[in-house]
Amino acid sequence: MSRVIFMGRTGCGKTTLCQKLDELEIKYKKTQAVELYNHAIDTPGEYLENRNYYSALIMTAVDAEIIALIGDPTAEDNFIPPAFACSFAKELIGIITKVNLVTDESQIQKVEESLKAAGVSKIFKVDTVDDIGIEALFTYLEKFLSPKK
Repeated sequence: MSRVIFMGRTGCGKTTLCQKLDELEIKYKKTQAVELYNHAIDTPGEYLENRNYYSALIMTAVDAEIIALIGDPTAEDNFIPPAFACSFAKELIGIITKVNLVTDESQIQKVEESLKAAGVSKIFKVDTVDDIGIEALFTYLEKFLSPKK
């Protein structure tokens, strides 16, 4: 089955996006290890926060059709490494989550700059609680997640 892999800091919304994509009940839980969903791969935030685990992200991404790097504008630091897209031979998109919680537009701009420096091909601004940008993101992902003919 085709999947998207979500990578980002702890608490940025990766698990919620996985649950939303698979139309599951949204409930918070701390991801302790790589978890497989029907259409997604959820990775622990520590894998991006600690560069010693980058190889785990790179190896896990082999099972994905597309890679999504998540940035949280409400967080102090997102641990998004510059030129991270060079580690993968697949499309890397950026997703800025929690946009409804932003009090200053510069918070979003900071994350957007980090994602661009990482080499993402496209950036989506979403909020899973209020369904902001979710339809556009999932429509885009459909072309990667649809069964191959």
